Amino acid sequence: MKKLSYTLMLFFILAACSQKEQEPSRSEVPASAGEVPVVIAENLSVPWSMTKKGSTFHISERNGAIVSVDQESGEWTRLPVNLTKNLFTGGEGGFLGLELIPNTDLEALAYHTYDENGKVLNRLVRLKKEEDRWIETSVLLEGIPGARIHNGGRIKIGPDGKVFITTGDASVPELAQDLNSLAGKILRIELDGTIPEDNPISNSPIYSYGHRNPQGMVWDEKGNMYASEHGSSAHDELNQIEPGKNYGWPVIQGDEKRTGMETPLFHTDGVTWAPSGIAHNNGSLYIAALRGEAVYQYVLSSGKPDIFQTGHGRIRDVLIEKDGLFFITNNLDGRGTPAEKDDQLMKVRFD
Repeated sequence: MKKLSYTLMLFFILAACSQKEQEPSRSEVPASAGEVPVVIAENLSVPWSMTKKGSTFHISERNGAIVSVDQESGEWTRLPVNLTKNLFTGGEGGFLGLELIPNTDLEALAYHTYDENGKVLNRLVRLKKEEDRWIETSVLLEGIPGARIHNGGRIKIGPDGKVFITTGDASVPELAQDLNSLAGKILRIELDGTIPEDNPISNSPIYSYGHRNPQGMVWDEKGNMYASEHGSSAHDELNQIEPGKNYGWPVIQGDEKRTGMETPLFHTDGVTWAPSGIAHNNGSLYIAALRGEAVYQYVLSSGKPDIFQTGHGRIRDVLIEKDGLFFITNNLDGRGTPAEKDDQLMKVRFD
């Protein structure tokens, strides 16, 4: 694994030390790294995931709403989501991942936390947009172990047309190694919720396991899959995901090795990024970081990370189009330092 440069490592160490007692205020970080972004939408309420059709972004909010933002006009609407099970918003829970379904008239997949008989769980549902709300139309997967923290929650439709879902270990680390549990996994299912015949484990939605709390997925132009993951005591990870592989949690982390387990493509060693959504462009991964309060760029060929954009507080998700990168802040989640008009959707152009 490539090591961080001395200068960058010193920056991260100093930042980590300052965060041990409290999160840094927005005035304690640089005003901006890279080009100054353009604000597309303001006053979002704890956004988690964004997906896009045409010129319109659709952004999930943890309290159970979807905001639709027209990039060209800046106009937006917030509509409630009608679910058949009660939304649980405690801790890190709530209405999380959102992914539009191609070739539909505004239908989407959504991942949310719920409380059933006093037990916190997660589920994947299909939604349809109506005039004044989004409604749940079917359930693809439910009963996924959950907790106040470590729920995973990212949804992506892969290049193969299958649905990929990240799940956290639900604060029970050993579940990540248990192939009878859906916790601490990356799952793969069909759009109708059935299990693909070519999944690595027969009759199981499990695609990879040994994950602590993965929150980002992306594919490059060659079809290679990457995921971001929250580590323990720092050691946040970027992994190249292959079917059926065991990514080690809680048995190994960082540079530790064990037969039959994968070490990460990259990890942050003793500092914390708290990576969430990720995107790929021109040989680099772009990582939304919560605790790191930045969008990081990781060059795959060199293994070199750097700060691409900072100065906007906690970043939850990123999305890339040809002319630039979009990101959403997450400063109203109770762990950040909100600025006026937070949370926001912003765009920064590539050089």
